[in-house]
Amino acid sequence: MAQVCLRDCKAWQDAGMTFSTTSNEACKLFDATFFQYVTWTNDATIGGIEGSLSRIKAADPNFVMGHVLSNGLELVGTGRSPVLDKELQDDLKTMSDLAKTQSLTEREQSYVAALETFAKGNLVKATALWEEILQNHPLDLLALKFAHDAYFYLGQQTQMRDSVARVLPFWTPKNPLTSYVRGMYSFGLLETNFYDQAFKVASEALAVERKDAWSVHTIAHVHEMRADIEKGLVFLQETEKNWKDGDMLACHNYWHWALYFIEKGEYEAALTLFDNHISPSCKTSGSMLDIVDNSSLLYRLQMEGVEVGDRWNKLVQTTKKHTNDHLLIFNDLHFLMSSLGSKDVGMTNQLLETLKELSKSPGENYQHSHISNLGLPLCQALVEFDAGNYDKVIELTYPIRYQILDIGGSNAQRDLFSQVLIHAAINSGSKSHQNLARCLLLERDALRPNSPLTERLIRKTTAVHNMA
Repeated sequence: MAQVCLRDCKAWQDAGMTFSTTSNEACKLFDATFFQYVTWTNDATIGGIEGSLSRIKAADPNFVMGHVLSNGLELVGTGRSPVLDKELQDDLKTMSDLAKTQSLTEREQSYVAALETFAKGNLVKATALWEEILQNHPLDLLALKFAHDAYFYLGQQTQMRDSVARVLPFWTPKNPLTSYVRGMYSFGLLETNFYDQAFKVASEALAVERKDAWSVHTIAHVHEMRADIEKGLVFLQETEKNWKDGDMLACHNYWHWALYFIEKGEYEAALTLFDNHISPSCKTSGSMLDIVDNSSLLYRLQMEGVEVGDRWNKLVQTTKKHTNDHLLIFNDLHFLMSSLGSKDVGMTNQLLETLKELSKSPGENYQHSHISNLGLPLCQALVEFDAGNYDKVIELTYPIRYQILDIGGSNAQRDLFSQVLIHAAINSGSKSHQNLARCLLLERDALRPNSPLTERLIRKTTAVHNMA
């Protein structure tokens, strides 16, 4: 592994994070697994994350934090539903039962409580518990990373940035993974529109560790949000050798690369990246991030008028099994794109009907509480867009456009829904909607000057207006 020394029980204790286990092997394997999570890698020499987690349980089956790490990665990865997945339910129960029979530290108890809360869908309360840990243990990177990911799902960009800012002064070069913490901070800066600072911090992180795919990802975002397309292409081309083997994030960086090509109108180049890197990664991993990237990219190309062939039919084989998960509205919307693209009417109807049922009794589940006001209107808007009912798309999305942040994801990812609204306004036969399209594009041009995509849409709007 790239990490020099894996920490045993005493090393964790010396770092201020005591574990309730006497197994040095379990503690070292915890460190190895944790290292892979933070660095977005799978180390084949130790069996990757999955293999490392299995070895932790073998070393000490009663190690509560081992169960916390295993369950946390499943829940935060949003690839498995704690409601539908019996094995995950059993694993969570094992964690909770062990916690009741052992004398745990207050930090460990908070971890268990946070995951139990997260499993119920109460992401806001879970982040509060992780923040309490960080107040007393600013070097607890697992709490920081779990909170960081949860804020991303909540669309809480400022909290995502400030959560890292509060602990960053405690991190020095002597602490393992400090550069990755700076990379996390750079992403929070990016999402709150501090582009210059985000670029600077990410570049500093890469100067320490050039294989940091997350900091590469931040810089890719910066170039995209500024519409610095050529700089973005050069950057990803020059750094590809450093991040292409980071299997957990490489697909997403290739997705950003493809977005640059879509911006330029070089659709064949985008499809080549899809076929050579983005689609194969999704087929191999089945990870939620890869599924979202595949759905989003095909949908964007389709909006540009590109024929994507049978690619939707291949993708829906992966997304279909998640139809009833309903862990994140953001994910549901991307599953829906695949069912619409593949013309799978049954999947589309099932997804919408089960969402409607959940909206009736959301309980403490944060995402479910937003189904009525965000999830269903946005899903229905995609259905109407697919049917060519553009006036209806505008009716559904325009009133909630400033609330879409609450579905989570990045500014770049959610831009897809802005594009849907713009395309609907352009294609509507209404004169007032033509004016709306012009206003939305002027707004977009002010935020992202010199975007080729925006310029193309402005020309299209003008042409449609002149024909009317």
